[in-house]
Amino acid sequence: MRIVIAEDNEGLSSALVRALRHAGHVAEAFADGLDADEHLAGAGADLAILDINLPRLDGIAILRGMRRRGQEIPVLLLTARTQGSDRVEGLDAGADDYVVKPFLMEELLARIRALARRRDRLVPQVERAGPIVYDRSAQSLRVHGRAVDLSPRERALFELLLAQVGTVVSKARIAVDLYGHGADVDENAVELAVSRLRRKLGPGIAIRTIRGLGYMLDPGPVA
Repeated sequence: MRIVIAEDNEGLSSALVRALRHAGHVAEAFADGLDADEHLAGAGADLAILDINLPRLDGIAILRGMRRRGQEIPVLLLTARTQGSDRVEGLDAGADDYVVKPFLMEELLARIRALARRRDRLVPQVERAGPIVYDRSAQSLRVHGRAVDLSPRERALFELLLAQVGTVVSKARIAVDLYGHGADVDENAVELAVSRLRRKLGPGIAIRTIRGLGYMLDPGPVA
């Protein structure tokens, strides 16, 4: 999953990113609430972890903005506060879960898995596009009946292109999803990632290069 973290404690944010990436997710962290909100509004995510106390825009304000925009992705709130009223405010704003600091990383990961299962019930478990069959819950991909093994980064790129099948996805959007906001990544890295995914998908599945714009997945007809 693509997970956005909004947390201004650098140590905690880094620990969350490491743990989530180790678990196979694509994790991106923001220390500023407004930056996180702008990213979520533009690029979206599969799940968001929001601290309540953030510079410029707090976590509950981010959450309310997401729900106003119709973004129904799972949201887990983090806070050092212990008052029950804060939990109520967050849940009323549309949060799916709530964790009070300090917490065990294992517990947070378990809560994320539970939210992911809840999300899976809201989206198709299996997606089909031409000869492509992708099982999100099992993270298994078959093309023309052939099993295709993807690395976490290749899977993130594939899911992004599949979600926008038939639509151009910009290199900038791919760079943010794969390497994180503000990462020093040149176009060659994106081109290399696309090239590797092309080889994995094999013949008959086109990732078309739209010059000056980006890439588009064209699975073609079912064989």
